[in-house]
Amino acid sequence: MPMHRPTRRAVLGAALAVAGTGALAACSDGGGGHGGAHSPGGGAQDSGTYVSPGGKEVEAAEAARGSGPVRKVSLTATRTRLDLGGGTTVASWAYGDRLPGREVRVTAGDTLALTLANHLPQPTSLHWHGLALRNDMDGVPGLTQRNIAPGAAFAYRFAVPHPGTYWFHPHSGVQQDRGLYAPLIVEDPKEPLAYDKEWVVVLDDWVDGVDGSTPDAVLKELSGGMGHGSGGMDHGAHTMAGSGEDDPEGGGPSRMMMGARSEALGGDAGDVAYPHYLVNGRIADDPETFEARPGDRIRLRIINAGGDTAFRVALGGHRMTVTHTDGFPVRHTPGDALLLGMGERYDVLVTAGDGVFPLTALAEGKKAAALAVLRTGSGAAPAASVRPRELEGEVVQAGRLVPDPSVALPVRLPDRTIRMRLTGGMATYDWAFDGQPYDAERRRPVEAGERVRLVFDNGTAMWHPLHLHGHTFALGGSAAGARKDTAIVLPHRSLTVDFDADNPGLWMVHCHNVYHAEAGMMAVLGYRG
Repeated sequence: MPMHRPTRRAVLGAALAVAGTGALAACSDGGGGHGGAHSPGGGAQDSGTYVSPGGKEVEAAEAARGSGPVRKVSLTATRTRLDLGGGTTVASWAYGDRLPGREVRVTAGDTLALTLANHLPQPTSLHWHGLALRNDMDGVPGLTQRNIAPGAAFAYRFAVPHPGTYWFHPHSGVQQDRGLYAPLIVEDPKEPLAYDKEWVVVLDDWVDGVDGSTPDAVLKELSGGMGHGSGGMDHGAHTMAGSGEDDPEGGGPSRMMMGARSEALGGDAGDVAYPHYLVNGRIADDPETFEARPGDRIRLRIINAGGDTAFRVALGGHRMTVTHTDGFPVRHTPGDALLLGMGERYDVLVTAGDGVFPLTALAEGKKAAALAVLRTGSGAAPAASVRPRELEGEVVQAGRLVPDPSVALPVRLPDRTIRMRLTGGMATYDWAFDGQPYDAERRRPVEAGERVRLVFDNGTAMWHPLHLHGHTFALGGSAAGARKDTAIVLPHRSLTVDFDADNPGLWMVHCHNVYHAEAGMMAVLGYRG
């Protein structure tokens, strides 16, 4: 990724930017690593070998999942113009010409065979967020696969074991903060829920192509540190050159956000001042309308695909019942609103009233909102400024959810504890784990079959939604904790999670604020060979 100060990941990726498919041969030797330990003080150097993303252990785990009916999909990542509604169009990158990209829907047990053709001017990749899939299909360039070069294609093929609400996006630089994302819905062949209609709701914060801005330009500005724009100019005073369409670093006005505050997020709400917030690719002035009948039981699958924004979501005039988080069922929990960090998903049931109702996604702490409309009868559409009273009601967050007994993690003491301290700040934009920016060759070791406890100590003044690839964990390090793959760690607080090491390979753990991750807040858990 051409930037004024290339990130460590960009340098690693550039050396591997060749076309084709398959796992990185360079990953097979394991290399040295910075490891955890069998005690809470984990962090010792480790020089052992690691499971290769395409190794025999990965092949065996995939074989154990079985091979069901094959669902074939072709996908193209390309430059395009996107209509955000209300006469607002932007030049961006997307899957085809849709925002979000076309939904991919399979049934648990199927094999997904998806070929991604890269028509972008940069290398790209595709990560399947939340899936416990084979490691060489996880889509992390420089770790589990080679970059997909411009003009090349990659054939992803893997068994899909678990039902739920998932999504996919690149794991290349800050490309996810363009239009490169889409829902992946895995249906349950033994679906226990009864409902009449399903509404997939994808939330996003949008900057790409607005007044010449691009996510690369935003990262460049943020990397200059607090109080300075790109190149050291005063915040709010500079305008960067570039059209934003052919120049990846783009241009546009300052997008650094100052003063965004949220009590629910522990203070600072975010780094980026986005010009638009979207529900299913539409701005609030021209929202999507979902039609149903009064009394219909509707399942909403809500996905936060944003780059830097938590969303507080409520449906005016309705209570919600939470049934799933991050794809896994929970004991049904009523509430008025939800709070979703980037990468989190919630499924909820509502019984539709008679009329026209706003589905408002408040950009938490940023004094703006996205909007969609539920229509079951006559009446005027709500104004973009509507703020249903449910937003201030009972807000459901992950910590109060209890897993369904069918997916609760069995009671077991951890075999290994890995403690990771979240470090960095806005002043120098040096986000990292343990003060060390991402290095693909530095691994924290785990052993197959272990119960692994991760303790995230947030030493920063910012909240971080942390995501673990290839696994789900139990919140709180307890069988009573909801099963998730992405969870918020509040500033100056700790979060403990447990997972079973049952999916061999090299797996990322990282902040799902795309700018924090690209600045360095990413690490690797490696299964020992």
